[in-house]
Order: sequence, then structure tokens, then C-alpha cells
Amino acid sequence: MEVVKKSGEYTIVKKRSGRFAVKDANGKFVNKEEKVKILTDAGLITAPVAKVEAPAVEEETETAAE
Repeated sequence: MEVVKKSGEYTIVKKRSGRFAVKDANGKFVNKEEKVKILTDAGLITAPVAKVEAPAVEEETETAAE
């Protein structure tokens, strides 16, 4: 693993697969929301955006026609 960024609290490393791993000061890996927040603050990834569903227009027109 290659060290990308090292701070007092965290160490960000890049794996051979291209993914990033974050270790805390104790040497334990950080996961989930905290990991995403750290990587986005460092500018290494962009956070996934939830898709917004379009309103169901077809269903409304079918019920209005009946």
C-alpha cells in the first residue's frame, strides 16, 4: 500500500486495487460514513449522490382518462 496523505489523526493509503483505506492514529481502519467524509475532505473522491425519482406522470394520466 502506498501512503497518499498523512496527518496527525489519519493516514490515507492507496491499495493496489486503486481503492483508498483510512487508518486512525491507533492503526485501526476507519469505515463507512467517517471514511467517506475523510476522503471527500481530502479531495480524493466525490461523494455519491442519491438519485431523485421523477414523479410518476403516466399513472396520473391513466387514472384521469378513466
